Amino acid sequence: MNIRPARRQRNALVDMTPLIDVVFLLLIFFMVSTTFDKQTQLKVDLPEASAIPEEQKEQKVIEVVVDSKGRFYIDDRELVTHDVETLKRALKKLAEGRVDLPVRVTSDRQAPFQAVIMVMDAAGQLGMSRLSFLTRAPAAEN
Repeated sequence: MNIRPARRQRNALVDMTPLIDVVFLLLIFFMVSTTFDKQTQLKVDLPEASAIPEEQKEQKVIEVVVDSKGRFYIDDRELVTHDVETLKRALKKLAEGRVDLPVRVTSDRQAPFQAVIMVMDAAGQLGMSRLSFLTRAPAAEN
């Protein structure tokens, strides 16, 4: 039988210096390995819903309409297939090589968001950066 008095243990001290060093090394690693790339390349002009539209000069505007089923209409003509490549070909043909033409996108409220993104993507791949999205003014409350 062991009858010796129990020794009191001192509180164990944890050295924080190695932990802080590891945290700083991780911070430096993530800062160096992160790429800061511009996510969007399109400048999107979102008009106010209640604003009165400005009178525009006589300039050619490409009208793109997306209906509730995700079908594309460019200048009131439906595209044969509804993919990005067909949309790019149609935009390129109407723009005649110009990238400064404004593209006016009108979409149905129930249109799939993917279809609107496809229009933005196609215009961006062609270098067209003047996009505007049309809205309708809210109904006046009586």
